Amino acid sequence: MSVTIHAPAAGEMSSAEIERWRSVPVAVAVDVGQALGQIDPAIRPLRPAGQQPRLFGRAVAATCAPPDFGAVLWAVDQVQAGDVLVIAAGGHAETAMIGEILGGQLRRRGAVGLICDGAIRDVGTLAAWADFPVFSRHVTPRGPSSAERGSVNAPVVVGGCLVHPGDLIIGDDDGLIALRPEAVRSRIGDAEGKLRLESEWEASLAGGRSIRDTFNLADPAKAPAVP
Repeated sequence: MSVTIHAPAAGEMSSAEIERWRSVPVAVAVDVGQALGQIDPAIRPLRPAGQQPRLFGRAVAATCAPPDFGAVLWAVDQVQAGDVLVIAAGGHAETAMIGEILGGQLRRRGAVGLICDGAIRDVGTLAAWADFPVFSRHVTPRGPSSAERGSVNAPVVVGGCLVHPGDLIIGDDDGLIALRPEAVRSRIGDAEGKLRLESEWEASLAGGRSIRDTFNLADPAKAPAVP
C-alpha cells in the first residue's frame, strides 16, 4: 500500500475574507459558534502561555497510520507559504510523526505552523522557533518505523474536528479552531461584534461601573431569612 496524494484544495476563500479573522482570538471564534470547528483543547502548544506565537493559515492535511509516517513526508512537499500542516495520527502516543528535520523543512518552505493529533519529538528545537507555532497531543522520543501508507490532502479528523484541506486554522494559547469557507464568510460579523462588545465591557468596568450594570444582570433571588 502506498501514500495517496489528493489534488490540492481549490482556493475557496479570498485573502481579504481570511484577513478579517487575523485579530480574532480562538476564544471569541468559539464563542460565536462552538460547532464551527473547535479542536480538542488537549492538543496543546509547545511554548508556554504568553510566549506562544499565533497560528493562522490554511490547512494541508496528512492522514497517518502510526508507526508509519509516509503521509507526512509527502505532505511537506505539498506545503506552500502560509500553510499549516495538520497531521491526523489518531491520538497515537508512542510514535512521533514529525520532529526537527521535517519541521525545519516546513519552516523553510514558508509554512506558518504545525498541528499533530498524535506525537512529536525534538521539542526543544521546535519550541525554540518563535516564528513557528507547534501544537501536539503527545511528545515521545520514539521515531516512526515505516513510510509507506497514509493520504495527503483528504479531509481528516483532528481532535474530534473534521478538517478539510484549505480550511482556515487559528491557534493561540487557548486552543485551536478550524473554519470552513462558509463559516469564514458568514460568522466574521458575529466575531467582530463580540470583540466590540468585549471592548465595551472592559471600558464599563474600567470606568467604575459594577458587574451588575455592565452585564445588565437581573436582580438576584433573595434567600429567606434564617429563623
